[in-house]
Amino acid sequence: MTSNLQTPPDILTHVDAGVMTLTINRVARKNSITAAMYDAMADALESANHDTAVRAVVIQGHETIFSAGNDIGDFLNNPPATSDAPVFRFLRGISSFPKPIVASVCGPAVGIGTTMLLHCDLIYAGDNAAFSMPFVNLGLCPEAASSFLAVQLMGYPRAAEALLLGEPFMAETALEMGLINRIVPPAEANALAQRQALKLAAKPLASLLETKRLMKKGNAGMVAERMAEEGASFGRMLHEPAAREAFSAFMEKRRPDFSSL
Repeated sequence: MTSNLQTPPDILTHVDAGVMTLTINRVARKNSITAAMYDAMADALESANHDTAVRAVVIQGHETIFSAGNDIGDFLNNPPATSDAPVFRFLRGISSFPKPIVASVCGPAVGIGTTMLLHCDLIYAGDNAAFSMPFVNLGLCPEAASSFLAVQLMGYPRAAEALLLGEPFMAETALEMGLINRIVPPAEANALAQRQALKLAAKPLASLLETKRLMKKGNAGMVAERMAEEGASFGRMLHEPAAREAFSAFMEKRRPDFSSL
């Protein structure tokens, strides 16, 4: 049985052959993510978790852009003020999701476009993929437990470079550090992710669940604890002078001036 849902249009949800595919579908706005989109993805993951017909999830964007991160205008109008904010709902959902998640990443993956990948199980990237976590540049701090998971994955020196400088790193570097599984031409990435997800969907669900649980077991408590701590710091720093300067500069299309901060 095949079903198609579109709530909202910027997130496309499709279920077929045991695979739920979530497509970030806002290319005209560089797949920047709004609060409504976070809610839609959180709802889809919750549905997939409880649907025994779904055995794997694919998250994908367009072959030119995965996600530019938060939609800044929407973010400023709907700041994540509480732990129930849509972005935190989504992050809790993806970090605790018990079934395999496969991601296809092409083009820029900025901020949460990169940190959400730390909670995926298999990641296939186009050779045009560019990953970045520029939270410090926005007067903020990491989220999605990336201050823990990036260090664990990359080692401290590379995580420090990625999180303190916030500069992009390309697919070859991401492959070398173990963030992604394979690099392919952008036009092939989504199809590869689908093929891998179909392989997973053909396997016994109980074995998939138990294997992922065992692999994640050592980190589960730390991830939840760090995510909560980051969220509290993120919410506080969002209202401090450095963040206000960073976002004002972004909206005014100028370089931020942190010299007095």
